[in-house]
Amino acid sequence: MLDNVFKVDQLRGIARVKSSDSVTKTIQPPMLEKAQQDGWSVLKRNKHSIRLVKRKPHGTNFEDRVWTLLYRMGFAHLSGSGGGLLTVNPGDDTSPISQIDVVAVDDETALAIECKSSEAFVTRPQFQDELGKHALVRSRFQQAVGKQLLADQKRQVALLMFLSQIRLSENDRKRAKEANVSIFDDVDLAYYEQLVSHIGPAARYQFLADVLPGKKVPGLALRVPAVQTKMGGVNCYTFSVAPAYLLKIAFVSHRAKGRGSDVNTYQRMIRKSRLTAIRQYINNDGVFPTNIVISLEQKPRFDQIEQHGDSKSGRLGWLELRPTYKSAWIIDGQHRLFAYSGLERSETSSLAILAFENLSASRQADLFIDINAQQKKVKQSLLEELYAELHWNSDDPVIRTRAIVSKAVQSLSDDRDSPFYGRVLTADEKKTSTRCITLSSLYSSLNKGELFAFYPRKGGPVEYGPLWGGDDNEQTRVRICQVTNSWFGAIASHADDWWNLGSGDGGGIAMNDGVSTCIGVLRSVLEHLELSERLARLETGELVARLEPFSETLATSLASLSIEERRRFRDLRGVQGVTTRRRRCEQAIQAVIPSFAPTGLVEWMELEKRQTNDQAKRIIDNIEMTMQRTILEELRREFGTDDEQWWFDGVPIAVRKPAMLRYEEDGGKRGGKEFYLDLVDYQPILKQNWHQLGGLLGYADAGSGKEKQSAWINSVNEVRRIVSHASSGQSVTLEQLDLLERYDQWLVTRITAMDSQGAAVLVPDALVVS
Repeated sequence: MLDNVFKVDQLRGIARVKSSDSVTKTIQPPMLEKAQQDGWSVLKRNKHSIRLVKRKPHGTNFEDRVWTLLYRMGFAHLSGSGGGLLTVNPGDDTSPISQIDVVAVDDETALAIECKSSEAFVTRPQFQDELGKHALVRSRFQQAVGKQLLADQKRQVALLMFLSQIRLSENDRKRAKEANVSIFDDVDLAYYEQLVSHIGPAARYQFLADVLPGKKVPGLALRVPAVQTKMGGVNCYTFSVAPAYLLKIAFVSHRAKGRGSDVNTYQRMIRKSRLTAIRQYINNDGVFPTNIVISLEQKPRFDQIEQHGDSKSGRLGWLELRPTYKSAWIIDGQHRLFAYSGLERSETSSLAILAFENLSASRQADLFIDINAQQKKVKQSLLEELYAELHWNSDDPVIRTRAIVSKAVQSLSDDRDSPFYGRVLTADEKKTSTRCITLSSLYSSLNKGELFAFYPRKGGPVEYGPLWGGDDNEQTRVRICQVTNSWFGAIASHADDWWNLGSGDGGGIAMNDGVSTCIGVLRSVLEHLELSERLARLETGELVARLEPFSETLATSLASLSIEERRRFRDLRGVQGVTTRRRRCEQAIQAVIPSFAPTGLVEWMELEKRQTNDQAKRIIDNIEMTMQRTILEELRREFGTDDEQWWFDGVPIAVRKPAMLRYEEDGGKRGGKEFYLDLVDYQPILKQNWHQLGGLLGYADAGSGKEKQSAWINSVNEVRRIVSHASSGQSVTLEQLDLLERYDQWLVTRITAMDSQGAAVLVPDALVVS
C-alpha cells in the first residue's frame, strides 16, 4: 500500500511552505532569547507576539526544491510532507514501511525519488548501499501505484536519486545504471527549475525524456489521419494534433542529461515575452493558419488507405506517431506550441503539422537555419553555439567530431569539478573578469590538430587520434572533458592566484590567449607521446596518467613566474604571441623532461636566442655610446678640454694604464684615448667623479651610496659578455633584456639635452621613468 500521496490540488498549502527556503513560526516575547540561540531571527514584532524566520537545513531545502519542481511541472499526484509511505505487506500491522522522499505520478508515469545531500561537496561511501535499498522498492511501488491510482494505460515506473554536493565515482554511476536508477544532481535541478519557469508544465516532458530516454510510453500512442508527400526527396506528413499531445513528444534542444547550460537554448530560441503575447492571442480565440514544422526522430508507421484520383499530390492514410518523449524536433513554430503549455485549450485546440520523416541532422540544421536565420529570428552567434545540437548525429564523421568538441566545451563550464566552471562565455551571457573564455576560442583550440581522427586523402582506413573515445559520441565527449580538466586542473591548482584573476588586472592565463597557449602545449605533448605508443588505445585514466608529469611541470613553471613575467606573458598578442608563449612553455618542460622535443622547438630556441642577443647588443651599444659621450663632455667641462688634463685628473690610474696599453698596441687607429675604454671602466670613473657625475648617472633605485648606484654599469657589462661570445651557447634571458631596456630608457630620460655651455641638463626625479 502507498500512503501519504494526494491529488495535487490538495497540496496548495504544502506547496507554499516547500517553495520557500526558510520556515517561520510565532512565539511569545519571553521565548525570544532561547529561539535566537537556536538560530531563529525576528521577522516581525506584533503587539503580543513575535514572528520568527529561519533558513531550512540544506538537506530539507534540497528535498523541498525537488518536490516543488515536480509540483510546478504539473504531476497529477504528489506525496505530502514526510514523503510517500510504502507498506511491504498491507494488512499486517507489523509490516515494515519504506519511506520514499518524493512520489510523483501522472497519467503516463510514476516516479519514486530519493534525495541525498551534503553541506560540503564530498564523496559518499554509503551511496551504493542507499542505491541498493532504493532499487528494492521498484516492484512494490509499481504494484501499489497500479492498484491505487487507476489509469487507462499501464504507467512507466522509474526510480530516481537527486544528489546535492555529492561526488560520485565512475563505479557508482555504473552501478546506478545497472540498477536502472536515474541520477540527477544540483546542475540538473537548477536546469529544470529554470526550464519550468520558462516554458511552464511542458518542462515535465523534457524531464521525463531524461528519466525514460527512448522508452515507449503506452499513454503516448497516437494514430492520426495524414497525407504523405515528398519534399526535397524526403517523406513528409501533413496532419493536425492537439497541442497537449505535441508538447509531450516535442523538444527544441538536443540536450543530453547533465548539461545544465542547455536551458539557455530554450531561453534564446523561445522568448518568454513572446509566449505571453501568444497565450493572450490563443485565449482570445486566435488561430494559426501556418504549419508547425517538425522532424520525427524515427521513421513512423504509415498505413495508406484507399483513395480516388491521382496520388501524386499525396497519399492518404493513418500515421502512427512513436510513443516516446522527445521524439519530435521542433524546426519552426516553437513559440506557437509552447504558448499552449499550461493552458486548458491545449487539450481541445488543434495545430497543423508538417512533419519530416527521420530528417538527417545536417538537413535539420539547414532547414532550421533557412527558416530562422534568414528570417532574422535567431542570431548568427546562437546558430554557431547550437552547432553541437544540430550536428550531434551527423552522418559526416568530420562534422560529427566538431559537434562532439563543441558539446564538450559547453559542458566544461557546467562541471563544478572543472577549472572552467562558470568561465565559458556563451552567446547571451554577460562577460565578466572570470567568465571571459569564449566558446569559439576554446572550441577552435581543441579542434586543431589530429587529436580525434586522421582521414587519409586517398582512401585507406581511418586512424584515430589520442582524444578519440570510440564510436559513442558521449564517450569521446567525456574523454575530451577529462583530459582537458586534468591538464588545466594542474595549472589552476599550482597557479591558483593567477588563474583566479581571469582577465582582470594581473591575470592572463585564464583567458582566451592563455588557454589557447596551454592547449597548444597539450597538443605538442600528445604528439610527443604518440611517437612511442598509440594513445587512442589507452583508457582515459591511463592517458591522463601519461600527461601528468608534463602538466605538473608546465603548472610549476607558470606558477613560478614573477608579476613582471606574467605581465609580459599576457602582453604577447595575436598568432605570433600565442606561438611565442607556447614555445616558451615547451622550453620550460624540456628543461625538466629533456626527451620532450616537439617539432620546431630547437629551431625556435636558436632563433629566439639570436633575436634576443641581437636586441641586447643594440641596447648595450647605445648605452655605451651615451655613457662615453656624456662622461667625456662632463670631464672636459670640469677639467678643461686639454686631452692630457681630463685624462689624468678624471680617469683613475687603474683604468688609464690598461686603456693606454690598448691604445699603444693599436697605434691609436680608433681615435682618442676614450675609444679604448671598456664599458666596465665607466663604473670606477663614475665613482671617482661622484660629486660631478653621481646626480646624473647614479641609479637611485638601487639604494644609497655610490657603490650601489653605480653597480648598474657592471650589470650591463655582464650581459655584454654574453652577446660578445656567441660561441658560448648562452643567450640573454628575457629578464636581462627587460632590465637593459629599463636602464636604456632611464639613461635617455636623464640625459635629455645639453645647454649652450655643453653641460648636461638634469631631469627632475619626478619625470624619470624607472
